[in-house]
Amino acid sequence: QVQLVESGGGLVQPGGSMTLSCAAFGNIFSIGTMAWYRQAPGKERELVADITSGGNTNYADSVKGRFTISRDNAKNTVSLQMNSLKPEDTAAYYCKAFIVPRRFDGGMHYWGKGTLVTVSS
Repeated sequence: QVQLVESGGGLVQPGGSMTLSCAAFGNIFSIGTMAWYRQAPGKERELVADITSGGNTNYADSVKGRFTISRDNAKNTVSLQMNSLKPEDTAAYYCKAFIVPRRFDGGMHYWGKGTLVTVSS
């Protein structure tokens, strides 16, 4: 059984920084693209950033220049460094990864349960 577990959320002041981490546990043969999504109250879930297994990254326009996604393939982890945080960054942040549990298995997307980030003074 594969699980994604996020950590690092909480309360931060506007202009502050925070790092989110997500670790994949369980039977894992390989991991493809890993990503962070967020969902603010009353809004749809949106892509924040993603990173391929080769390290290519993609960011939402709203976070470009402020957020940095990275991964450690040896540890099956993905992180999101968030700088210059704004109140509009307040949301539940979710980790997503495309994981192949065993060799010759088909892969599928897995989601973490989310971690709440609140940006407020």
